[in-house]
Amino acid sequence: MGLGSKNNQKKTAGNHGPDFDVNPQTPVLRISQLDALELDSALEQLVWTQFSLCFQNCRPGLLTPLEPELRLLLHLLLWRFTLYSNSATVGQSLLSLRYHSKFSLSPRYRPLSPRQKLGLAVLTAGPRWLQERSHSLLPCLGLSSQGSVPERDSGLLQEGLRKALTLVSGIIKFTNLINFLGFLRSGRHPILAERITGAQAVFSKPNVARDVTYQYMNRELLWHGFAEFLIFLLPLVNTKKLKATVLSVLGGKPAGGEGAREGQELWKECGLCGEWPTMPHTVGCQHVFCYYCVKSHSIADPYLTCPKCGAEAGNPTLVKMEVEMIGRS
Repeated sequence: MGLGSKNNQKKTAGNHGPDFDVNPQTPVLRISQLDALELDSALEQLVWTQFSLCFQNCRPGLLTPLEPELRLLLHLLLWRFTLYSNSATVGQSLLSLRYHSKFSLSPRYRPLSPRQKLGLAVLTAGPRWLQERSHSLLPCLGLSSQGSVPERDSGLLQEGLRKALTLVSGIIKFTNLINFLGFLRSGRHPILAERITGAQAVFSKPNVARDVTYQYMNRELLWHGFAEFLIFLLPLVNTKKLKATVLSVLGGKPAGGEGAREGQELWKECGLCGEWPTMPHTVGCQHVFCYYCVKSHSIADPYLTCPKCGAEAGNPTLVKMEVEMIGRS
């Protein structure tokens, strides 16, 4: 018996490696525990997104009826290959954390028992699945007007069950709130499932320091400062005049017959809306505008310029145009 116990102790020490002597009583930062939960949630969402892409060419809404069950299955798969195997989730592994069994009387680290791991999986994924399936639980129980129960009694029973489910959901949310307030005070068990199962987050390595990087914060501050500068600068720039100047520099001025033909084409469309000018007016340049277009734009912008050539707009002047009517014999 003595030899067997010594061999078991050696196996246990070999499984945990040099980190076996880490003191589980060392407090873990609250932000590290919350970051681990956020990383786990992000991983689940990433796996679900990749899983949904496998069915992107199928009929739309194919996964919708079974979405709660599929999410539960993916959660159990992640639990099997992370928490069940290593007593630590992916988020905890990234932050050098793991779960310690609080029910153990030993001052040294003890991993979670299979029952504790299963309890964590059930208490984490079970309530979420029930919440997503609560709207369809009553028909699945056969409590509908088509069953053996009279329609009136069935309606009362359904209403009572709905109120009971609502009450239970409210109690669970209130309990989670109380647990989170206790976590802010003591720094242990950020979720209620950990407190119930006796799972406590501890360090997996000695002398672990939390690395804080300000690179992301500096990038965000720089971007916000640049955005505020643009918001201040852009209203001061006359973009229409700038565009017209650039176009005139790049395009140049046509000469000879091409310029005459282009001048005739200018009189066939409004410089603002691009349609045939209605009640054509000019503002002092060679372009023609609809009366309502140039009037509304001049009211909105007192310093209106021609969007085609960049000339400053003066008072709208009526244009007399000769239209040649050709009849068919």
